[in-house]
Amino acid sequence: PPTNLSEGEKLIYDKLTDKFLPTELAVQDISGGCGDFYAIQIASEAFKGLSTLNQHRLVTRVLKEEIEGIHGLQV
Repeated sequence: PPTNLSEGEKLIYDKLTDKFLPTELAVQDISGGCGDFYAIQIASEAFKGLSTLNQHRLVTRVLKEEIEGIHGLQV
C-alpha cells in the first residue's frame, strides 16, 4: 500500500485489497482530514461482467462497518 495513507484510508485500502485483489486502487480522504468522506477508485477482475451498480454494491458490502461511521463515499 502507499505509505502516505491515513489510518482510515489504510483500513479501507486493506479491506478492498484483501477482498478484490485490485489491479488499481486509490483511496483518498476528501473530507479535509476528518475521515467523514472518502473517494475510492478501484479496478479488479472481480468486477468483470458486472454492472456499475453491482460493482458498487460489492464495494459497499465489504465496507459496511466503515460506511456506518462516515458521511459519504464516492466509488
